[in-house]
Amino acid sequence: MEPLQIPSPQLTNRVAIVTGASRGIGRAIATALAAEGAKVVVNYAASSAAAEEVVAGITESGGEAIAIQADVSKIEQVEALVSQTIEKFGRIDVLVNNAGITRDTLLLRMKPEDWQAVIDLNLTGVFLCTRAVSKIMLKQKSGRIINIASVSGQMGNPGQANYSAAKAGVIGFTKTVARELATRGITVNAVAPGFIATDMTSDLKSSEDIIKAIPLGRYGTPEEVAGMVRFLAGDAAAAYITGQVFNVDGGMVMA
Repeated sequence: MEPLQIPSPQLTNRVAIVTGASRGIGRAIATALAAEGAKVVVNYAASSAAAEEVVAGITESGGEAIAIQADVSKIEQVEALVSQTIEKFGRIDVLVNNAGITRDTLLLRMKPEDWQAVIDLNLTGVFLCTRAVSKIMLKQKSGRIINIASVSGQMGNPGQANYSAAKAGVIGFTKTVARELATRGITVNAVAPGFIATDMTSDLKSSEDIIKAIPLGRYGTPEEVAGMVRFLAGDAAAAYITGQVFNVDGGMVMA
């Protein structure tokens, strides 16, 4: 009987940038990619202590990671994030556009600045990071871009006109860029989480009503979202997948 062949990590010597990686889903994604052998850039906007905690967890597990501050809604800061990554690691193989905020309220109460802040970070940030990184991936003739969307961008959600619009934009952006970059070996996909147990959902009211709307009857975990991202970042089965949206939502949206 031949010995069992244990697969080696899929992302050894690959370099991954994860935006908004200091907590929640981003933190789980950074950790999951590091476990697959990737060198991870833990991007954060404000909480350097939390980002360094993620880096420490990765390095203590034998991985390699650095933390880089950048507000991804600002073009100069995105360019600095990418240039610092290249200076440190020499390449970029995976981009996970995860950074996001909410400014929830009903449409008639929504201030223009609350609309714009969400659009700037959740949608324009995806554009800026993808544009900057794709220039490098085009030269490499390879790359994986994974955008974190949301079921709110597919089905809408009262009180989230800004967030739903931004995430719907991310889905359209994903499909268009996937078509533009496919001939150079770059895949672009989106992951649409449903209700995930993070800081952003901890204050939600009517939790019982929400759970009733989820066929699996529970909130998801950041690690379950990270598992889908890890799959899409690799080559084992995901190299022939592009322009798709993968729901990790317990069955909330069934197309």
